[in-house]
Amino acid sequence: MKPILQSDWHRLDGTPILRPIAEAVENSLLTEAAAGNKIKVCIGTDSQVRGSETEFATVIVFLRKGRGGFMFINNEKTSQKMTIKERLLLEVSRSIEIAYHLCFLFDKYDTELEVHADINTNPRFGSNAALSEAMGYILSMGFTFRAKPDAPAASCCANYVV
Repeated sequence: MKPILQSDWHRLDGTPILRPIAEAVENSLLTEAAAGNKIKVCIGTDSQVRGSETEFATVIVFLRKGRGGFMFINNEKTSQKMTIKERLLLEVSRSIEIAYHLCFLFDKYDTELEVHADINTNPRFGSNAALSEAMGYILSMGFTFRAKPDAPAASCCANYVV
């Protein structure tokens, strides 16, 4: 898989984002501020295995406090074989990669940022096997961590597009 920062990004309706992702995010933050909207950004990734391929979807979700939101989406496919734990930690890694690349913008524009993991906090679910590593990874990078059921960027938005 190519680095997520060099990948193609698009909107939910399929419209491509033709500028670098940092520029598109900054433009969105400025536009929303000019419209009087307070924004919170949530970044998450989900994946789906279909036959010999795994598709990953990473989303940057812009939530307007009390006024809906929108998202930027990146999809990638790989034929690399991996365990569920490896796949979940790769999801987290992809979310952290984009959050780390963009965090200077969120600091600059005083924007709340959360990194969401599609990992269940209930030990009865298979995804729980990666919970402690994912939480440690996200928190050690200085980001706010959210897991299911409080991680809609990963478990709802990214899940929807993959």
